[in-house]
Amino acid sequence: MRPAPLLLLAGVALGGAASPTQPILRGDVQIHDPTVLRVNGAYVAFGTGHEYIDDGTLRVKTSPDGVTWTDAGTLTQTQPAWVNGALGTNPPNLWAPNITLHGGTAYLYYAASQFGKNTSAIGLTTNKTFDPNHPTRGWTDLGIVVRSGPGDNFNAIDAARIDTPDGRAWLAFGSWWDGIKLRELDPASGKLKTRNKTLYRLASRGGQGIEAPSILQHGGYYYLFTSWDRCCAGVNSTYRIMMGRARTVTGPYTDRTGRPLTDGGGTPLLTSAGRYIGPGGQEAFHDGARDTLAYHYYDADDAGLSKLQTATLRWGADGWPTLDPHPGGS
Repeated sequence: MRPAPLLLLAGVALGGAASPTQPILRGDVQIHDPTVLRVNGAYVAFGTGHEYIDDGTLRVKTSPDGVTWTDAGTLTQTQPAWVNGALGTNPPNLWAPNITLHGGTAYLYYAASQFGKNTSAIGLTTNKTFDPNHPTRGWTDLGIVVRSGPGDNFNAIDAARIDTPDGRAWLAFGSWWDGIKLRELDPASGKLKTRNKTLYRLASRGGQGIEAPSILQHGGYYYLFTSWDRCCAGVNSTYRIMMGRARTVTGPYTDRTGRPLTDGGGTPLLTSAGRYIGPGGQEAFHDGARDTLAYHYYDADDAGLSKLQTATLRWGADGWPTLDPHPGGS
């Protein structure tokens, strides 16, 4: 994920300039719904748990350079006790984590849900001494942040925290139903702000597939990245990454044509190509002096396994980002 390895792994032709491609990641890159954090030059990725394996708890990967990855096991041995109480059962796995740092503390949000229903909850675990060399140590689970049920028009999964320059913090979340929502957080506790109970509406497709929000601030705008359509079906997945932007974190967000995201708007950022099927579950994050998008794809050359990929967000003169092509030109 640094410029030099990126160019080397991209296979720049000797004796001539070539456009860069996304890096070729190595090692154990099997992951779903990745969230990536860089700490002291090292990288840690958390992802959705494997169904019925290790109690479905969150998976962990580590990398010294963002290119070569190693499996680090699971975050915990069992699901937190609150999950069964909130859902009435323990689901096959926990989903879609999101990790951020604030004031030296790591905040890791994750989801527990009954698949296909909005009987769901987003939980939070924190770590005041997070060490990328020992990423499973030092966590304290704080329970539910937000939950949803049959009476709600949203699904409380796919959390994404963003801390804004004014000292405030926000949590975007949502999947299908009426789409992507936003609530204000208390920056220190990581829980919902009690003095602001507004549920902001950021993006909707009127009941069609939209999920996995991620918000990144750049150049006077907030960019909202989402995954559209169908995930979790291997090479039959139709996931694609879409985007819009707004002047304030609460919106209104519009796409490149000016269409509101609350009215089905969205500008394509990445779709299936070659072996890279159904890209999505993405997270945009500041990676030192550059901005990076981490996402999973289903590898058509490897039985449709979900794998990690990263790409530099390259900002154009018009303020909209693009991504380099996949290795091999696809």
